[in-house]
Amino acid sequence: MLNVVVTDPPRADLAQVDKLASYGVATVHEAIGRRGYLGPAIRPSQQGARVAGTALTVVCWPGDNLMIHVAVEQARPGDIIVITTTSPSSDGAFGELLATSLAAHGVRGLVMGAGLRDTRELRDMGFPAWTAHVSAQGTVKATPGAVNVPVVLGGQIIRPGDAIVADDDGVCVVPRPDVATAVTASAARVAKEDASRERLAAGELGLDIYGLRQKLAGVEYITAEEYSRRAGEVGTP
Repeated sequence: MLNVVVTDPPRADLAQVDKLASYGVATVHEAIGRRGYLGPAIRPSQQGARVAGTALTVVCWPGDNLMIHVAVEQARPGDIIVITTTSPSSDGAFGELLATSLAAHGVRGLVMGAGLRDTRELRDMGFPAWTAHVSAQGTVKATPGAVNVPVVLGGQIIRPGDAIVADDDGVCVVPRPDVATAVTASAARVAKEDASRERLAAGELGLDIYGLRQKLAGVEYITAEEYSRRAGEVGTP
């Protein structure tokens, strides 16, 4: 790993990124071909937050949060800080004081593979966070890492300036060149779901709306009496 701080990474257009926030993680993830989801291990520390922003990436050593402090200097309004470690770590590398510093520079939230602490204080101040762990154990500030370089979190490559979408369902990354396409695809998906919702609310069945009956070839509808008789014949309790 190069110990570098990249000062001028290109960022996705923030107006387009903001549109992704209105659609949410599940819709964006589905709209872009079920890609970009960081998985269920990255969980929200609060409920009800839905944000999107541009990735400010950080690589730290385990048990060390020096590079998060370095990253504050590179933060821009609309960023979401994305923190990884060079090897697995659950230590509480991020808390209220760092959140206060980042919020002063316009950072909208945190996504991290390590540990979070001061969770109540973060909720009270409205700084949303999605992390793999919660831990009261703190860290040192000793070893250089990197800022604004590509990182891997939840099996996904996240490059500085990519779009990050996060809500109660988790976190999704959209590559910077694909953001405009993701906005269009998400809008189309929402329109389709709105139409389906109206039909479902009117009593139509998903089996018919989505053409699922053809997938039931070989499935036989029988009465409870018939099921009991057949189950008894094969010795099923």
